[in-house]
Amino acid sequence: MDGIVDLCFMDFKEIIETLIITGNSWRLHEIINRFFKNISNVNREPLAEIQNIQIEEIAVNLWNWTVTKRIELPVSESQTAKLCYFACKLICMYGISVSSEDAIQRQILMNMKTGKEWLDTGNAPIADEFFQAAMADLEKLYVKLVQSCYTEANLIMHKITVEKGIFRVLSYQAESAVAQGDFQKASICALRCKDMLMRLPEMTGYLQVLCYNLGVETGKQNKYKESSFWLRQSYEIGKMDKDSVEPEMLAKVLRLLATVYLEWDDKEYYNKALIAVLLANKEHLDPAGLFLKMRILMKGKTCNEELLEAVMEIVHLAMPLEFCLNITQFLIDNKRDFVGFRFLRIISGHFKLAEDSKKIVLFYIGMLLQKDKDLIAKEKIEEILTDHQTRSPLARDLVNWLHSILWGKATRSFKEQNYTDALHWYSYSLKLYECDQEDLDLVKLKRNMASCYLHLKQLDKAKEAVAEAEQQDPTNIFTQFYIFKIAIMEKNSDRALQVVSTLKKLLTNEELDDDGLFNSEVSPTKILSLAIQFALENGQQFVAGKALEYLFQLSEDPKEVLEALKCLVRIILPQVSQMPESENRKKEMDRLLTYLNTALLKFSQYFDEDTSTLDSRVNDANWFRKIAWNLALQSEKDLETMKTFFMVSYKLSLFCPSDQGLLIAQKTCLLVAAAVDLEQGRKATTTSEQVMLLRKSLEQTQKCKIVWNRLKQTGDFAGDDCGAMLLLYEFEVKTKTNDPSLYSFLDSVWTMPDLESRTLETMALLAMDKPAHYPTIARKALKKLLLIHKNKEPIDVLKYSECMHNLIDLLVSDGISSTIPYSLKEIWIHLKNALSLINQTEGYPEEEILWLMIKSWNIGILMYSRNDVSAKRWADLALDFLGHLGSLKINYEAKVNLLYANLMEALDKRWELRSAEMTERLKALAAPPEDPGSVPSTQTTAHNHL
Repeated sequence: MDGIVDLCFMDFKEIIETLIITGNSWRLHEIINRFFKNISNVNREPLAEIQNIQIEEIAVNLWNWTVTKRIELPVSESQTAKLCYFACKLICMYGISVSSEDAIQRQILMNMKTGKEWLDTGNAPIADEFFQAAMADLEKLYVKLVQSCYTEANLIMHKITVEKGIFRVLSYQAESAVAQGDFQKASICALRCKDMLMRLPEMTGYLQVLCYNLGVETGKQNKYKESSFWLRQSYEIGKMDKDSVEPEMLAKVLRLLATVYLEWDDKEYYNKALIAVLLANKEHLDPAGLFLKMRILMKGKTCNEELLEAVMEIVHLAMPLEFCLNITQFLIDNKRDFVGFRFLRIISGHFKLAEDSKKIVLFYIGMLLQKDKDLIAKEKIEEILTDHQTRSPLARDLVNWLHSILWGKATRSFKEQNYTDALHWYSYSLKLYECDQEDLDLVKLKRNMASCYLHLKQLDKAKEAVAEAEQQDPTNIFTQFYIFKIAIMEKNSDRALQVVSTLKKLLTNEELDDDGLFNSEVSPTKILSLAIQFALENGQQFVAGKALEYLFQLSEDPKEVLEALKCLVRIILPQVSQMPESENRKKEMDRLLTYLNTALLKFSQYFDEDTSTLDSRVNDANWFRKIAWNLALQSEKDLETMKTFFMVSYKLSLFCPSDQGLLIAQKTCLLVAAAVDLEQGRKATTTSEQVMLLRKSLEQTQKCKIVWNRLKQTGDFAGDDCGAMLLLYEFEVKTKTNDPSLYSFLDSVWTMPDLESRTLETMALLAMDKPAHYPTIARKALKKLLLIHKNKEPIDVLKYSECMHNLIDLLVSDGISSTIPYSLKEIWIHLKNALSLINQTEGYPEEEILWLMIKSWNIGILMYSRNDVSAKRWADLALDFLGHLGSLKINYEAKVNLLYANLMEALDKRWELRSAEMTERLKALAAPPEDPGSVPSTQTTAHNHL
């Protein structure tokens, strides 16, 4: 099914039969796609007549199954179209009865139906293919019918049959052409259909609706010229047969045509729009037509006198009050106040019912307030309030309407910060509630009035209003908000904190829904944000801090959470900076760390969600990163805390654009973290703890290496020893944890061209630093270091002597009897090299020469104990070093010469070393106390014994 393969007869016969019988819905989509994909590859070789008949039968069965089961099938419209496509194509390929009239008619029907399916799925090009095939089949059918006709009556009947088919295909082609933007073709097809209506009057309604729909579609695309053409055709076609098209439909078409002319926004079409709407109102009077007429007149800048005539027509036509009020609103909104208020006076005399009169008065009040005619509005409000309380109470809907008008005016005054005026309008609303004290809207009114009092600094009145609201609705979050504001203004921090706690409970338990001053667009956490802002503005930072903690815990908006965290950090940070080292300071630092980790979590969860706010989030991440960095610097006395802040700073930096400065910061964070973990690993009391800390250090080191390599590509960092530190950190961890990758790591280290002497020296020390024990690695590092010192011009004798000391000390430990034989040759070479340098240069430390002499002598004695003849050679070497001693020579010359003579005598006479006499005579050399002015060894002192 993935490849294009020929479908043989047996293939689709079996599949289609199984599909029709079983439904096989779980593979239906797969089968449909296979048929559609491979229909052009069906094997078209001549088949036996019996097979052709079977294929035709299968295709017809598939078609009928698809048409009858389409509603039940779990497939889309496009899948249904594909099934029709396949069945229709099979009939065209293998149909053997194509010469019969019934077969041609069936093929016409299938082509038209398949084309319409594709047209409805939005694939007009494929639909056209089937429409053209249907038109060709209609021509064949016409020829076939004419040939078989013997009477004129039969001929006329057949012509009508063919014309109906042509009409239907042309209408489909018109619809397809509009979908493809081919207006010329669409109009030609539609006009041909229109010409055929004289012979096919029963198709009038269908064509009229089709043209209307095409007018609607093109109008949505702002194709006004095309839309007006289709709507004109719809109207003209509808007029051809008034019995099949209702006047309401004709009026609807004309109103839409007038609207198209109006939106065309050209003076040329203004009159056409007016004519169209007048015709529409003549066909069928409808409020929509009258309103459209007013719109057109307004667009044409009609004078007030003509507008008055038009609105009087509305009165004479006995339109309902609501419609008349809408017309008045429209006139006033479009700055035709004279006509609007004049019309309002006219309809007030026309509608005599008491309820209608009250509605007109309320509407009049609303318009007066909209036009800032407050004095007249107040008079009318007081009149209607008096009437409501004494003679004729307002119905509930009218009471609500008046409340809405008054609250709307109060809200506008509040937004303009005219709080006194807002209270004035709220007071009118309050009078309406005198008979209905339990209404919850009264509670909202009290809160709104309290807000005005607070802005006017009238705390007593505000407290009274809020107390009344709390009595009736104590769990309302807005009520609690105003209690909070009053507590803040009175500097009552305890009461404010209590309200903050209550707010948190309400936010987690209550679905808020309030009108009035706060609308439904205000999120619950927004109220908490307003409380925080008010507390900060009034210097109540502690209260604000507690509310901020609740806010970032409750809010689901990442931006809101980050803003809350930033505000918290700004509050706490100055206080922490001034605190001495103490338990309280540590607690505050822990709080800051919690805030930073929360910010980090929010960035991790939501950073890539909305690209439109990416710049803002990057700035936030950079802000938090710098805060974490500064806190790390302030924690230098607490290494673990410092490391933690540096790691938070590093993780936050991953959300910032990379540049050289950021890479330097990342390098520092990771380097410090690795160093702290390494230091703590050295001090660990248990093996498991040590391994855990060292592995953490290695993890940070590996990350830092990546950052360091990227950083080196941005500039010259020759003076930065980061690379050497990372190498040593990794080396130490791997040696102390017996890492199996140690030697592969060292393979790359030994080939480094810029390996420094101090790095090699440290590696040698670390290789033998417990629990590490890698003497071979230490030996190799010291040999490389010795070579570096030797090749320097001029040679640094002190460093050379120190390195030589460490290397020989590694090869010949204090327990000299354990020296392995294969290293003696290497030791001999190193000692001879040291002697050669002593011969050639000055300044070799005398204590080191003495140490070399003692090592040589002791190895000689070791060889003598093993009956090795090389003992004399080692003793001779010791005498050579003795000859280069300075002030110390006088202390050792006689003793060494005596011991040498004894050794030679023993070798000549082959005395046993273990004899008491030789044991006494060949005592070990003992070095004198180290001179305070001498250069100390990096590993051990010069004290050695036999």
